[in-house]
Amino acid sequence: MRTISHRELRNSSAKVLRDVQAGEIIEVTNHGEVAAVLVPPSLAPFERLVAAGKVRPPLDRSVDLRRLRRSKSASTTTEILADVRGER
Repeated sequence: MRTISHRELRNSSAKVLRDVQAGEIIEVTNHGEVAAVLVPPSLAPFERLVAAGKVRPPLDRSVDLRRLRRSKSASTTTEILADVRGER
């Protein structure tokens, strides 16, 4: 991942966009702080989140969540979410 300043993006936007289109991920800083992350549009939403540092991929990819046995809950999904959010 490459980091460039806002000024460099402004002055060389065509080249920067070509680099991103070619698959490069570029962080853009403004006053020394990352203001944006440019990612190729071909990345899946999850891959975009990983590239932006918002999530991390699982350490153990061998787990298949579809194989977990389902169970019933006395609470509805809405009630569970409200509890997690502290709304109950």
